Amino acid sequence: MTMEIIRTVKIKLDVPNPRRDDLHQTADQFRYCANQTSKWAWRTSATEYCVTSKAKAEGALYDRLREETDLTANLVQKGVRRAIEAVKSGVEAWKRGDRTSQPHFDAWSVVYDKRSATFHRDHVSLSTVNGRVECDYVLPDETAGTPIGDYLLNEDFEFRISTLQYDRFEDEFYLHARMKRATEDGEDTRSNSDTHNENPTVLGVDLNVDGSFAVTSTGEFIESADYLNHRRREFEKTRGNLQETGTRSAHLTIQQMNDREHRWIQDVLHNVANEILCEARRVDATHVAFENLTGIRDRMAHAKRFHAWAFRQLYQYVEYKGEAEGVTVEQVSPAYTSQRCSKCGCTLEENRPSKHEFECQKCGYELNADYNASKNIARKLAKRLHPGQKFSGGGATYQLALASGFLNLNGEFHDTGPAAAEGKSTDKPHSP
Repeated sequence: MTMEIIRTVKIKLDVPNPRRDDLHQTADQFRYCANQTSKWAWRTSATEYCVTSKAKAEGALYDRLREETDLTANLVQKGVRRAIEAVKSGVEAWKRGDRTSQPHFDAWSVVYDKRSATFHRDHVSLSTVNGRVECDYVLPDETAGTPIGDYLLNEDFEFRISTLQYDRFEDEFYLHARMKRATEDGEDTRSNSDTHNENPTVLGVDLNVDGSFAVTSTGEFIESADYLNHRRREFEKTRGNLQETGTRSAHLTIQQMNDREHRWIQDVLHNVANEILCEARRVDATHVAFENLTGIRDRMAHAKRFHAWAFRQLYQYVEYKGEAEGVTVEQVSPAYTSQRCSKCGCTLEENRPSKHEFECQKCGYELNADYNASKNIARKLAKRLHPGQKFSGGGATYQLALASGFLNLNGEFHDTGPAAAEGKSTDKPHSP
């Protein structure tokens, strides 16, 4: 019996300067196709149902989108299919009782297969709105033991559907190439560059409007939400002063400030997403779990429009970056994640004596409240992915990535390092 082994390789591209804008326009029109499809497929009335059929969506939208864009037929189809997959996920969230909304695409990303791209071991030819563009790969001098050497340059692996992405911070294009190898069942396919846990692992992430912007179930406290709020207030104050002058020069300055603020927050969100995925790689996580962000302004104190937008954007960044690395990113219900004790399960409002402190009234477990919530978020996804797990035998079980090891749904803890034990009251942030 044969099985497919899929690996993703991130490859930096050397794009000719005159053709860079062609790729940007291609991404803009690809997003347009996805958003138009999402708008058409997302039905909210009691008498209409969301369309989750790719064939139906293509039949209804293909001709119009071909006329409205300069994309090739294949790229239009890929944009339509990307949107339908997102709509389908939204419908599944509805069925679980989660709140959700119409998918919207604003991340820079284009999907290519062998009809819209020609893949080689040292370069790639990509379809754009202005014909084909050939881009050489920027490869390291030493490739042995790396994904480049193990998969890209390995003739046993062939190219599959891949994703082109653009890093705004670096101003560079990257091809996230998916490579497939067919192998006999039972063959050990892991290379020296692969490190896999026996069981699928979930990393939980809690997002906040003050304190730390993102906190992981492994105890990583990423970026300062307080600093982000401070910078936002500075921008708002300066804009207010300029608006009072009412001059044309002040109006132009406000536009420049808006652009600068947007670039700043985009850079911050990209960096936070990279740190989350870096932590996921460190613990070999197969899944990253967030709270469902729908309605976050209603349930989270002081969560303004800025925070809701930033949280959604961060989720999208982690989602598409994670997809390229083989990490699945999902959302779970936020119910009681801040009140439940991640050690004994006791759920009480009184467990939160203050905004950032958690003290279980039953077992006395004390730790940072956001860290506690992130562990509960990880547990919810692990439980949803493996709802029937009741004992440790009989195959792989989903486990939670924690500061000092892994905890499965049976309560079995596996210590993997010198960090403070999970059961102790000394759980503190790894960084301020």
